[in-house]
Amino acid sequence: MGDHSNVEIAKEASKRMESSGDVMSLADLLADDVVWHEIGSDEPIRGKQALLERWSGMPEGASITAEAHDTVGNDEHVVQLVTATATMGDQQLVYRTAEIYHMKDGKVTERWAFSDDTDRINKFFGGM
Repeated sequence: MGDHSNVEIAKEASKRMESSGDVMSLADLLADDVVWHEIGSDEPIRGKQALLERWSGMPEGASITAEAHDTVGNDEHVVQLVTATATMGDQQLVYRTAEIYHMKDGKVTERWAFSDDTDRINKFFGGM
């Protein structure tokens, strides 16, 4: 028996991020009304367009790659354990997260992430 279709979608997203580091490559996996909870942010980003604008504001040459260690899911949720590597210029940050996605019709409708070191992440991305 194969993985649930939502698990396959999340695994494909991880492969894209691992190979390209281009978060914009994930746009087709987002619902138009997605709610995106960023690590360390009090308020979520609401809507696909607002999230894409946020992502497009990354500094030139910045990238985030993600390697999923495990992915589980069902009709409504997917949870991934991820090691992410963020690069900006000559600086690099490796961190681990648990990514939780609420899914509907094959799209991410809401996302939460919990990290091993929120303070380090906030300091690294402080200029974004």
